[in-house]
Amino acid sequence: MKHISIPLLFLLTTASISAQKISLFNGKDLSGWNIHGTELWYIEDSLLVCESGPEEKYGYLSTENFYDDFIFTLEFKQEANGNSGVFFRSILEGTKISGWQVEVAPPGNDTGGIYESYGRGWLIKPDPKKDKALKMGDWNQMKIKVVGDKVTTWLNGTKMISLTDEKIGSGKGSLALQIHSGGGIKVKWRNLKLQPL
Repeated sequence: MKHISIPLLFLLTTASISAQKISLFNGKDLSGWNIHGTELWYIEDSLLVCESGPEEKYGYLSTENFYDDFIFTLEFKQEANGNSGVFFRSILEGTKISGWQVEVAPPGNDTGGIYESYGRGWLIKPDPKKDKALKMGDWNQMKIKVVGDKVTTWLNGTKMISLTDEKIGSGKGSLALQIHSGGGIKVKWRNLKLQPL
């Protein structure tokens, strides 16, 4: 029987974990995604862009697939009003969404917190002192980990919240990006990568 050295086993394990990551955006088109509403979702310089349309209403871009337990990392850059969000375990009927949103918003508006749409509202907001982690007008990295009934979020390496919630634990659905109503919003996205757990 051949023995595998510990360093080699570590490398093989690491490679296996890395191989599980899925790129959800190809930089070319919206394959694998569905548009909800009349707000604008388009590709520019290999970036995914959401922008308020003429109706200035809510808009969503959801994954065709459902994801239960995962680590989702992405980068966003807020231009103009950056009020947006990342939904998980969400279901859409037109532009009415049920599920949970990790907030993406201008400074002072609880980026990284968890909001339940058409339900209980805010479940948890980050400590206001952590708001300095947000770089308005620059690229930010967000990390979202969802396992069972527990959600943890990070912004540029700062742990924003950790929440255990029974209702989230029973939820099923897709990931979705949001553009808020009201107009004047533009957010760019890149490096949307998901690791199923």
